[in-house]
Amino acid sequence: MRIGIIGAGAMAKALGGGWAAAGHEIVIGARSQAAAGLAATIGYEARSGSVGAAAEFGQVVLLAMAVSALDEVLGEIGGKLAGKTVIDCTNAFQPDAAAPAGVPAFVLSEDAVAERIAATVPDANVVKAFNVCAAEVWESRARVFENRRLAVPICGDDAAAVQQVATLAEDIELQPISAGGLHRAKFLEATSVFTVGLWFGGADARAIFPPLEAAFAVAD
Repeated sequence: MRIGIIGAGAMAKALGGGWAAAGHEIVIGARSQAAAGLAATIGYEARSGSVGAAAEFGQVVLLAMAVSALDEVLGEIGGKLAGKTVIDCTNAFQPDAAAPAGVPAFVLSEDAVAERIAATVPDANVVKAFNVCAAEVWESRARVFENRRLAVPICGDDAAAVQQVATLAEDIELQPISAGGLHRAKFLEATSVFTVGLWFGGADARAIFPPLEAAFAVAD
């Protein structure tokens, strides 16, 4: 698969490196020389180019940049994304000003980044995925914890696009989970800001939830 990655930071390195190792062709687009350096670091079939070149190259395009840069970048490449699967792995994190001094905590600067992207590039098939965990988790070789494979919840409205992203998750040994339409992506963003805050504070967010076989619930 041809994958264009917009951005040259930690998430681009983690996911791009994994996909390149799995045999996908990668073009990393950024406005700085960091793209060339990252492509060289990844190796395999990865190369660098402009932001526009990456968007044009990819059958799938990963947005791996700061949320604050989205409007400018999408304004530049939006026309190149029509009909393509666009993966949004971003989170609009900002420090929680109400948290006690010395306690790491975050809130969202906006509630639904994926929906804003979809509204900005309405001809693209936007899919929310890979946002719940930090880049270092995706870059790690560890995939199974307590005999359970690490999962990637995926939200999107286009079934074919969701399946493409599910395949990309499987290609880096992750378990895709269909999590509903793009209108539910805001819940993934909220889940991320909540759990990452717990992790930064030293709490085990995984301990909040029982395994599926013990998750009893009765519909009201």
